[in-house]
Amino acid sequence: MKKFTKLKSGAAPLVLGLAMVSAPAYAQDQDVQDADAVDEEVIVVTGSRITNPNLELSSPVGVVTSEELELRQTNVAEQFLRELPSSVPSIGSAVNNGNGGSSFVNLRNLGSQRNLVLLDGRRYVPADTTGRVDLNNIPLAVIERTDILTGGATTTYGADAISGVVNFITKQDFAGVELNLSEQITEQGDGNVFRGDLTIGANFDDGRGNVVLSVGYQDQDAVFQGDRSFSEFNIGSFTGAAGGSSNSVPANLRGPVSAQINADGTGLDPASSNLFNFNPFNIFQTPFERFNLFSQGRYEVSDAVEVYAQASFSKQTVSTIIAPGGSFFNTYSLNYGNPFLNDVIGQAICAGDDIDPNTDGVQARTPAQCQLLLDTPFGPTFDNDGDPNTPEVANPNYDTVNLGIRRRSVEAGTRNSDFTSTVFNFVVGARGNITDSITWDLSGGYGESERIQRQSGFARAARLQNALIATDATTCVADPNVGATAEAGCVPINLLGPLGSLTQEQIDYTFSLTQQVITATSLAQVNALVAGDFGWGITETPISFAVGGEYREFGATRRSDEASQTPGAVVGGGGAAPDITGSYDVYDAFGELVIPVLEGMPFAESLTVELGARYSDYSTAGTEFTWKAGGAWEPIIGLKIRGNYQRSSRAPNIGELFTPVATGLSNLGSDPCAGAAPTTDATLRAICLAQGAPAGSIGSINDPVAGQVNVTTGGNLNLGTETAKTWTVGFLAEPAAVPGLAVTVDYWNIEVTDAITTPAPGDASDACFIFNRDPTSAECLAIRRNPLDGSLSGSAADTPGLPLNLTNLGAIETDGIDLSINYRTDITDNIGLNLSFNGTWTNKNLFQATPGSLNRECVGFYSVNCPSIQPEFGFSQRTSVTFNDEFRLSLLWRYLDGVEYEPAQFAAEVAAAQLANEDGMGNLLPVADQDCPDFLGADPGGCIVQPEFLNIGAEHYFDLTGQWEISDNVQLTLTIRNLFDNKPTNVGSDVGSTAFNSGNVYPSSYDALGRRFAAAVKFSF
Repeated sequence: MKKFTKLKSGAAPLVLGLAMVSAPAYAQDQDVQDADAVDEEVIVVTGSRITNPNLELSSPVGVVTSEELELRQTNVAEQFLRELPSSVPSIGSAVNNGNGGSSFVNLRNLGSQRNLVLLDGRRYVPADTTGRVDLNNIPLAVIERTDILTGGATTTYGADAISGVVNFITKQDFAGVELNLSEQITEQGDGNVFRGDLTIGANFDDGRGNVVLSVGYQDQDAVFQGDRSFSEFNIGSFTGAAGGSSNSVPANLRGPVSAQINADGTGLDPASSNLFNFNPFNIFQTPFERFNLFSQGRYEVSDAVEVYAQASFSKQTVSTIIAPGGSFFNTYSLNYGNPFLNDVIGQAICAGDDIDPNTDGVQARTPAQCQLLLDTPFGPTFDNDGDPNTPEVANPNYDTVNLGIRRRSVEAGTRNSDFTSTVFNFVVGARGNITDSITWDLSGGYGESERIQRQSGFARAARLQNALIATDATTCVADPNVGATAEAGCVPINLLGPLGSLTQEQIDYTFSLTQQVITATSLAQVNALVAGDFGWGITETPISFAVGGEYREFGATRRSDEASQTPGAVVGGGGAAPDITGSYDVYDAFGELVIPVLEGMPFAESLTVELGARYSDYSTAGTEFTWKAGGAWEPIIGLKIRGNYQRSSRAPNIGELFTPVATGLSNLGSDPCAGAAPTTDATLRAICLAQGAPAGSIGSINDPVAGQVNVTTGGNLNLGTETAKTWTVGFLAEPAAVPGLAVTVDYWNIEVTDAITTPAPGDASDACFIFNRDPTSAECLAIRRNPLDGSLSGSAADTPGLPLNLTNLGAIETDGIDLSINYRTDITDNIGLNLSFNGTWTNKNLFQATPGSLNRECVGFYSVNCPSIQPEFGFSQRTSVTFNDEFRLSLLWRYLDGVEYEPAQFAAEVAAAQLANEDGMGNLLPVADQDCPDFLGADPGGCIVQPEFLNIGAEHYFDLTGQWEISDNVQLTLTIRNLFDNKPTNVGSDVGSTAFNSGNVYPSSYDALGRRFAAAVKFSF
């Protein structure tokens, strides 16, 4: 019967089943081999190009084994990487609104663009213009282990590795047949995940060659927020009450009148009296379907030369589902004679319609004049004599009104985006020996990625406008003054009616069109390496070296249809996607030395110095020189002290350079111009007016709806290279007195200067309203408001919102300590115990967008400025007990430290609330005039985040797994994830970034799916 793998005590750093181990920076198999056996294999050393398996280098490397992934029943790489204490969640399966169809990793919370993903030590084709690798394409079925080096690695691997690398190492020389089938489902009966993988490998020609082929399929169902009690209803973070969007049904009106149409569509209620609950339509787990192929082979042409090749293919579809669309916050022209505008609503609109904006106050028509307009069923011109052969004349009783009509198109269904990605990547090469101790390796690779996004359920702004100029329920009328055309097939739309008033014909004309965006990338690379040792050195152990060169050419494009790339053309689409075209190439030369200085001496069993340098020449960013210096000192057997210092760099990627400036969406909880504050503060009023708010909107500007505002950003061709200083120091202890025990402790420190960054939304707002509170300041004038209602929401065509300019002015600094403890022992002859612990304490993570902005701390905090949660401390601990080497019971314990609402953001909200209660000269207003009564007491009044949403307590998750070796050929694994069915903490829906604060919780950090069950069976022959 097949047995579970047992480790020898010398392999304690790689204890089977560990969550993630900080191990020496060399690769080992699960069974420790003798030196001769190791020399026959290709050794992949993460963190160095030197391939000597006996070296323990200065950079700590974490390892996640394939056995650990089997215990977790992990289906895609992003799932286990986001749970590592050394990373924070990036875009993945729990991100719905903001998911671009790919999944990424974010080491040390420095941004997913600052770490590098490798396959067998080589770059993999990126998924988008930022150069990031989509983790959904990694073929886990053939992954032997995953190495995670968290710290600068650009000297070894080139740019993009400022925060580290994730290196997926495939199984080498696999022979046999392995079939894996698994199924997962939540306790609620949803979120089903099926995965199947078939891997076939064979040796041939007396072991001179080996080939492997793996085929996989995965299908994952959605989990809707409406199917969980904590997310069924949208909760406002600032009010604590049922919340939602003012883009609702019936419509909310803004402009001449601020009111909401009542439930039967006959009259008006107070504005936003019936907000739309969008939560039930959104999802916690994105639907996902994938088909993938992986193959690799090698053949010894002679004793000195081996050729090899590797190829992978993946086709996948990620789907996102968000609530029904509608007219949102655009301004439309509505003709007073519109057949769907009744007299009650029409008179209210007409009464607020200022026919002479050059005169103070609202110059309105009389009720009789308004009624004449309402009774006029003609367009801007009409046939006055009944003769079709004579020209039409101007209609003196025709007029239009500019009106914000926020109407949710529930009848048209949800807004869906399907992202279909097709990726292939291949490598061919040859390697061999120059001498007994020096090897060479020459390889070339090429990959392409294409991601097609297809959107449905979104309205077209032009068609909405056409459909709002009508003489009757079937006839659209052209009005060039407002941009309306009598387009063929146009059907007048009833945005003013109750739920159910949109007919299928109206939906087909306005909402039935789809949008398409195609993102394509390519990566060509050539790598040359000579590595080995000189055969001599200061000590008996010779000096090892590696020298080599690389050439890479990266190209990326984004092609959008006309509607997708036109600002404001697609309503509710989150901003335009203008075309992007860019490319660059880079030539690299690098070298490394590992110099044993002392060995076998008192207090110096070994002392090793490690040096490295890389010279890079970018076609876009010029030349860069990076270097590293480190060492390892073993004063006594079983204790190794190590340290490493690196100067790293990152050149701007294609997206950062070439993306056109465009207006999209970001998050902001409150707007200083909202409410009555500008009516009592003369300076604030002047600022709001200078930013484009109309005078009539002062005092009635709304806070950001659903916490979202317009922002304008894009690439910058003047960007330069950002640089980083990274260093680590720590120790590895394997005391002889406690066989099977390994402990590592490492302090790490990363400082990025000239960082390529954009301001956080709070930074852009504070730059004006706190630090440069002057209506003539550049910081204030850069913010541009909706010309109709003064808000920061609206059409991208006329409301740029907050400026988030990309510059090299940023600074990032983070440091902390990693701790790993691993222990293995035999309790009896038949019972074995494995214990592993891996934890990270993060001291700080400071981000400063510009020298004059706040140096913002995000460790332990969440807000719109700190998107993904990074606890101060987190760990994974696994306990595994093995019985007779045939059955394993394993418990994984994950811990996340408590976090709280960002104090800096809370202080800004308190300051704004205080202004709302003062007359602009520091005098407190009468209670009746205050916008924020008792805003720090029992009644925050919607001005600051509610007290109950200011903290998320510490969280513990437990996963229980049983694994049986049923026979030599069959293994069964059963797992219960989130054993105690822990629910995420409710913090409301608009306390943070939309991508991560969704469904009132943070579903990427905290389990929103609940208890779920997984079963897997593996057949091996």
